[in-house]
Amino acid sequence: MNLHLPTADGTWAEIVLREPRRWREHPQPHSSRTAFAAAHVVADPLGDNTPGAPAAVDWESTLAFRRELLRYGLGIAEAMDTAQRNMGLDWPAVRELVRRSAEEARAYDARIASGAGTDHLDEIADVDGVIAAYEEQVGFVESCGSQVIVMASRHLARVARSADDYRRVYEAILRQVAEPVILHWLGEAFDPQLAGYWGSTDVATATETFLDLVREHSAKVDGVKVSLLSAEHERGLRAALPEGVRLYTGDDFNYPELIRGDGERHSDALLGAFSLVAPAASAALSALDEGDLATYDAEMAPTLPLSRHVFTAPTFYYKTGIAFMSWLSGHQPGFTMLGGLQSARSVPHLARIFALANEARLLPDPEFAAHRMRLWLEAAGAVR
Repeated sequence: MNLHLPTADGTWAEIVLREPRRWREHPQPHSSRTAFAAAHVVADPLGDNTPGAPAAVDWESTLAFRRELLRYGLGIAEAMDTAQRNMGLDWPAVRELVRRSAEEARAYDARIASGAGTDHLDEIADVDGVIAAYEEQVGFVESCGSQVIVMASRHLARVARSADDYRRVYEAILRQVAEPVILHWLGEAFDPQLAGYWGSTDVATATETFLDLVREHSAKVDGVKVSLLSAEHERGLRAALPEGVRLYTGDDFNYPELIRGDGERHSDALLGAFSLVAPAASAALSALDEGDLATYDAEMAPTLPLSRHVFTAPTFYYKTGIAFMSWLSGHQPGFTMLGGLQSARSVPHLARIFALANEARLLPDPEFAAHRMRLWLEAAGAVR
């Protein structure tokens, strides 16, 4: 069966549908690496999910998608930027999402870590206000039985006047958390409003501030998630971390090599890309658990072109590609998103996602996916 798809250069490409692969489920966590998939939320297709409207979530589909990830041995990274934090997911929906997802994770005896930030407030005047806002969200996440991910704060980026302000905020939070947390350094490719985080636009200077904080409070830091899309920077930071502090890669461009490691050090994973490629990631990690590096490489390789395409600039719109892949795979009834974000990528861009997912044999039912693809192209006016 063939399908014709529009391309970025204005031509059409003929795609031959590949046989679906029957992936082996792996409901237990993987042993060689700690791996979280940052999951998206499914919008209610009948909800008023227009820009600026309160989030209307399809809870049944959203939670079913998390169960799909848990079946492959992946932990859930909840209420992160993948779930449209600061891009449509409001605080009432965050609270419900974290609470419900924590219950799902407990049923699978799986790990869950959830984002705590300051985004429930519109305006914060000073550093003390940022600390208070963080305290509220951290307390809520802990009350749900989830590990805390301390997310980067747009408010802090606005009110901080120096690296000392960042240290003051994070030290206040780390002194009072109940269990070790994950610190998240989200680069400006993912959120331009976070430029200059840690008090400097110079990455080397910002890294030293970050490392000083982690070294001083290593007992309260399980790991750091770094999303700067630089494998070189990640390897250097990974080598400089204190003993026992994990590096959770957030590099959706280079994750196979970073997770594989160099024989001396490796990264663990907290990736939006893993919600795209969960079965293949699980197969790769299973091979790594057995020390089979050749199979690990072979399983990861087809996933990387898909991930790099979905996360291409402007990177902060990658959520659109993840929701489109979920819809093609039958995990949600419609291709709709909070805030109307389904319009954030072009027709050729989304068509390319189909082609790459088909090549990687990640479409559970290729004929069903092709049917949906044809309907969507016709509705978009992309007819051949």
